[in-house]
Amino acid sequence: MNVLPTSSRTRLTTHYGPAVESWLDAVPDLLAAAGRKWNLKLTGYHDAGHASALATAIDPQAGPVMAKIWFDPDRYARETAALRLWHPGVGHVVLASDDELSAAVLRMVGARPGGDEPPPRETALVAEAIQQAHRVGRDTAPGTFPLLADYLSDEILPRIGERRITTVYGNLAARVAPHLSAVFDDPARRTVLHADLYRENVAFNRHGRPVLLDPLPMQGDALFDWAFWTVYYRLDLDTDARLSEAARRTRIARVRILPWCLLLALDGLLYYEETGDPRLNRMSFVLTTLCSYADRGMRR
Repeated sequence: MNVLPTSSRTRLTTHYGPAVESWLDAVPDLLAAAGRKWNLKLTGYHDAGHASALATAIDPQAGPVMAKIWFDPDRYARETAALRLWHPGVGHVVLASDDELSAAVLRMVGARPGGDEPPPRETALVAEAIQQAHRVGRDTAPGTFPLLADYLSDEILPRIGERRITTVYGNLAARVAPHLSAVFDDPARRTVLHADLYRENVAFNRHGRPVLLDPLPMQGDALFDWAFWTVYYRLDLDTDARLSEAARRTRIARVRILPWCLLLALDGLLYYEETGDPRLNRMSFVLTTLCSYADRGMRR
């Protein structure tokens, strides 16, 4: 394997900072070691992700696979644990792993990077997969994964407070603020969360079934995942349809899911503004629309 693609290196450096540089230099040798360990024929880098390096490969028994190596050993351990929890048995995703290398061999869903083309019933099928993952995760022992409550109190809420000081979207943030008091981590809905439900983290197999990949697993209220999926899965596309599907699956009124959506959308808006992200205007539109839904709900 040659040097890691520049774009992958840039994303990982942006995510982890200068501490990742020496690890990035070692990635070709680490992947080569993983290939030797599992008798893989490495075929090239897959230029994706912000927290790991990926290579396509051929396994003599399993066929096309992904070799994945993580900079953060804790992230490696949590991600592989969640994938084993959600995808056991015949449909298992994690084919092999090595704690010393923080590396794993993953089944290549749909026999190609990114999976097969999503089918027409994409929204309903992904909602079913989220619901199933939550069902499986309910019985997981407390403390197996980080807690959503800590993530909210230690990261999301403080950074929203800091960024609101300088935002030019002050009026919009002020509209959101009254709704955030309705966000609370309900133990009755506690499960293992994916917590990163972007479309690129859901791959479809050749039978048109979705497979949840690349999680940032936590334990907490299932509404966090439903809200993240509503807002981010396809930003500014089919948002209302996902919100309605989330309400139907959970049997929880839209107005009770909306505060979680507003929290996550505001966090994203302020981050996009700070970093000059081109998605800023789209997120502003999404947040404004969600605010209008929530405001109508409050007046009923």
